[in-house]
Amino acid sequence: MATAENLTQKKRFRPAGKAGFGGVALGNGFQHNADLECLQAVEAAWNAGIRLFDTSPWYGLGISERRMGLFLKDQPRDSFTLSTKVGRLMLPHEDFKMEQSLWKGKLNFAYKYDYSAAGVRQSIEESLQRLGLSSIDVVYIHDLSPDNGDMKDSYAHYFEQAVNGAMPELTRMREEGIIKGWGLGVNTVEPILQTLEVADPDIFLSACQYSLIKHDEDLNQVFPKVAERGISIVVGAPLCAGFLSGKDRYLYDGTFPAGVKEKLNALQQVARNHAVELHTAALQFAAAPDEVSGVIPGAHTAQQAVQNAQAFNIKIPTDFWKELKHEKLIAEHAPIPDK
Repeated sequence: MATAENLTQKKRFRPAGKAGFGGVALGNGFQHNADLECLQAVEAAWNAGIRLFDTSPWYGLGISERRMGLFLKDQPRDSFTLSTKVGRLMLPHEDFKMEQSLWKGKLNFAYKYDYSAAGVRQSIEESLQRLGLSSIDVVYIHDLSPDNGDMKDSYAHYFEQAVNGAMPELTRMREEGIIKGWGLGVNTVEPILQTLEVADPDIFLSACQYSLIKHDEDLNQVFPKVAERGISIVVGAPLCAGFLSGKDRYLYDGTFPAGVKEKLNALQQVARNHAVELHTAALQFAAAPDEVSGVIPGAHTAQQAVQNAQAFNIKIPTDFWKELKHEKLIAEHAPIPDK
C-alpha cells in the first residue's frame, strides 16, 4: 500500500500551461450553438495559443466530444493536453428528452451512471471514438458529488462503487501508460477531500469553487491538502458560467444565491476604479495559486475564445488586487497574479 511519504514524493502530471478551453458550450450548454461556430471557437483558441482542452460525454450527451475532436484530430497528438470524463455511459435514444436540461438542441443519446471498472474502460473507449483521437491525457470521474440531484439519494452508493471500481482502474490505466493522470471533476469540495483519503489521484477539476465570487473552501480546505501530495487543481467555471463576464446567470441551476449580485456590483466598481476588465481579472485570479495547473473558461464563438486566451496575458495593476483585499472582496491570503 502506498504510504503518505511516497505519495508526496510522486511526480504527478500537470498540463504545460494554465490557460485552457472548457467544453460545456460546445455541448450546447444554455443554448443551441451551430457546429461551424463551435469548430471556429476551438480553432481560434488553438491559434491564440491554447493547448489545454477539457470535454465530457455528459456535455450535450456526446456533442461536445464530437465537436472538439473534429478540430483536435488533425493536430499533433503530443502538442496538446486533453481531458474528458467518466461516470455516465451514453445509450442511443432518438430525440431524447430531459426536463430542465442544461443541454439545448436535439439529443440522440440517453445515459446511465456507471462508476465501475468495466464502465470506466467502456466510457474511455467510446470517448476516443467520438473524439477521433488515439489517446486521452487526463480522466476525471464526473459529478460524483452530493450536489448531483440526478443521483437522488444514491451518492454514497456510487462513491463506494467508484472507490472499488473507477478509482483503482484509473490508477491501473495510469500505471499502464494509457492515461497520464486522473481525478474527480466535481462542483463541491467534499468528494475531493473524501477521495484524498481513499485513493491516489493526480489532478482534480474543481468547478464552481474558485472564482472572484467564491473561493474560501478551495483555498482553505482543498489547496493545502493537495499541495501535500503534489496534486494540482484545474479550475472549472472561473467566470461562474458567464456571471463574471456579463451574463444574467450564475452557474448551472438557474438561481442566484443571496449576495452574489451585490458582490458582483462591488467587484465591478473596483474594476472601474482601475480600468480593469472584470472578465480578465477573474481568469487571472483563478490561475494565480501554485496549486492550480489549469483554468478552463468555455466559449462557443471565435471572439469569446480569443478574448479568454488573451485575458491571461494582460497586465493588471497591483493596486486593483490591493483594493479587492481591502474591501474584503477576496480573501486576504488569496494568491494574486505576479505579472
